[in-house]
Amino acid sequence: MAGTGPRNEGRYGERVFRPEERGEDERIDLGALVYDETTMDRLRQLGVGPGWSCLEVGAGTGTVARRLLDEAGVDGVLAVDRDVRFLAAHPVPGLSTLQADITSEDFSPGPFRLVHARFVLMHLPSAGQLVSRLAGLLAPGGVLVISDAVDLTTDSAPSTPYTRAMRAMWQGLRDTIGTDVSQVPRRPELLRAAGLESVAAEIHVPPLLPGSPISRFWADTWDRARAAMTATGLIDDAGLDEAVRYLDSPECTGLSPGMLTTWGRKGEASPGRDGV
Repeated sequence: MAGTGPRNEGRYGERVFRPEERGEDERIDLGALVYDETTMDRLRQLGVGPGWSCLEVGAGTGTVARRLLDEAGVDGVLAVDRDVRFLAAHPVPGLSTLQADITSEDFSPGPFRLVHARFVLMHLPSAGQLVSRLAGLLAPGGVLVISDAVDLTTDSAPSTPYTRAMRAMWQGLRDTIGTDVSQVPRRPELLRAAGLESVAAEIHVPPLLPGSPISRFWADTWDRARAAMTATGLIDDAGLDEAVRYLDSPECTGLSPGMLTTWGRKGEASPGRDGV
């Protein structure tokens, strides 16, 4: 990685996953169909509900933010993203938006009872520093919940059009925008290092099914990342086209990359922001 490095060329994946590109909101929503229910189940189990103020980091199209308001009944959600066009398209009472870069030293809203970030830190360097920063936005007794991708099967699975495409995708995204899922299993260590208590984690791994939302999500993701994937030399255009067809075929079986969710709570006696 020479020159300025891939991490400086496409923060948050914007070099590949451009918000202005047609259909990007639909791609994000396909991921939401797969993971939102698991996310909401975990947040409810952590006690998120009426009386809570929430920060949704990398809010995307706002599906989790709106469900926090509509289903969990939280008092309010501040939804943050580098580009808020999708959030602005679906305003709801109680939802505030902020266009901001969470890596900036000026990013300091809060405090919040819940800080939630899904599929954000995996695209950014210095995850430990970011976890500490997000933990610092918690009110005493507040909860930090971080979810990122993990791939438990691609490296050990038999070679298929799908696994060849996934290997090329992870390598291509790392080369171009710095996405790194190899350190995601260390997230609990980072939350403990940030001083949080009752740290725990769980993994949700959806099955691959022909024509399902997760299969359509990967097909759209590969379409966005085609140049990065073919540049690795691990796959060519014909191989990628074959992989897309495979996702819609009866042979499409196995496990998709999953989501590792880690959470921890700020101690009640810990000094909060602004003397809270």
